[in-house]
Amino acid sequence: MAEGEGKWGCTGDEQIIPPEIDTTNPSIARVYDYFLDGKDNFAVDRQVAEMALRIVPDAKDAGKANRRFLRRVVRYLAAEEGIRQFIDLGSGLPTQGNVHQIAQEIDPAAQVVYVDNDPIVLVHGRALLATNGSTTVIQADVRDPEAIYADPALRGRIDFSKPIGLLLFSILHHLNDEEDPWGIAERLREPLPSGSFIAMSNFFNAQDEHPEASKQAVMVEKLFNENLGTGRWRTREEIMRYLGDMELVEPGLVPLADWRPDAGESWEKSATYYTYAGCVARKP
Repeated sequence: MAEGEGKWGCTGDEQIIPPEIDTTNPSIARVYDYFLDGKDNFAVDRQVAEMALRIVPDAKDAGKANRRFLRRVVRYLAAEEGIRQFIDLGSGLPTQGNVHQIAQEIDPAAQVVYVDNDPIVLVHGRALLATNGSTTVIQADVRDPEAIYADPALRGRIDFSKPIGLLLFSILHHLNDEEDPWGIAERLREPLPSGSFIAMSNFFNAQDEHPEASKQAVMVEKLFNENLGTGRWRTREEIMRYLGDMELVEPGLVPLADWRPDAGESWEKSATYYTYAGCVARKP
């Protein structure tokens, strides 16, 4: 693929688009792709992203911080905790430093299942993973944990008698309160065997901790809900409810850039810095 080209062979919206891809409504995965400087997005996605950038000029830094956080987490789980199987829910469009690439640097036999409900992710994932026998991608919805865990493709990769790394990056904040994200998190959490880990990143409303960040969170939440129909900046207490009695790994729930940063990593501590938080927790 030439530099600057999208998945289907030419730049921008002139691509030959598979019929299952809806280019008339913005896609969460494609808006995020734009924030990561990706090429697989359309005018409708860029419009929403640019509106967000007018409120949050460093939103692209937040997207990139999330990817760096994911890489550090997967490396930690594979290298330090010995996790050899991962389920990445709401995996989004492939980019540099995907979960299977990081985990399989530690152990080439590590098993990875990507899960997303966006058909564009399925198209990209299958193309990327065509020659990787230890990794697969399935199309499913996080709102139906039982169907995800029962999927034959997932069961062919993941052994529920051994610890699992469940990755919930930028997914639970796209569930509205009336969809009971806490109940969904419990249904995702309970079948995991002892010694498993949940890692997640979430839009974060810092409230009294950082009032300016909280003000920004309210503004962007309004924009996202008006244009994407989704996006909730939740409080520390609300996010911690996802984990039940799981044990937080140090340093706990913190801004993404503060979770075990690599040497040389930096992100200016703007208001946006405090509106995206992440953590890792272990199931006893």
